[in-house]
Amino acid sequence: MSETMKQVQDVLRNVFDDDELTIEPATTSADIDGWDSMMHINVIIAVERKFGVRFAAAESNAIKEPGQNLGTFCALVDRKLAAKA
Repeated sequence: MSETMKQVQDVLRNVFDDDELTIEPATTSADIDGWDSMMHINVIIAVERKFGVRFAAAESNAIKEPGQNLGTFCALVDRKLAAKA
């Protein structure tokens, strides 16, 4: 598991108040109990705060689209972090 994915997992554990929550690259938002539209906003805000990045509306909505997963989301976070450097 990449360092970014570990940190995203920690964010998700906090947002969903579930210390046992585990993710992998293929995990989708549909795989996580309680990930509805309101929790989606909470996830995006928490990840933005954790990593000091901002997501455009299209980017933040993309994770809920078919074929998208936490692996692609973490890759997006990594690209944003690289652009900041």
